[in-house]
Amino acid sequence: MYETFEHTADLGLRIRAADLDTLFGEAAAALFSAVLDDLSTVRPAEKIEIRLPGDDWVYLLFDWLNELLYRYETEHMVFGKFEVQVSPGDAGLTGTAWGERLDPARHAPGHEVKAITYHELKVEQTVDGWLAEVIVDI
Repeated sequence: MYETFEHTADLGLRIRAADLDTLFGEAAAALFSAVLDDLSTVRPAEKIEIRLPGDDWVYLLFDWLNELLYRYETEHMVFGKFEVQVSPGDAGLTGTAWGERLDPARHAPGHEVKAITYHELKVEQTVDGWLAEVIVDI
């Protein structure tokens, strides 16, 4: 589950999930829900895999979302389905994203997300599962 919240000249994404893997997948969905008006218009036509080293959840979340945003900006790819495995230690993150090239006829734009920021970035375990907050520059 994810929601957006207003933040001065930026957009905040608040993500909640039962486990860390789902949290990272939902964070990616939240990002592309900000980029596009309707995430359900994205077809899972192409698959990309992303591997990121590291053991700090906050930096892994930043790097994961940053890599997806980079693919959007440079390859004009939009994604709507995600599977992520985050491992303890230096194993880091292994993520898969399914999507397609941006088609302006089918993919109505949402916000112009310019960057993922470190500002107030957090990933924490709660009594109900996991919580992440990400501020994106729009």
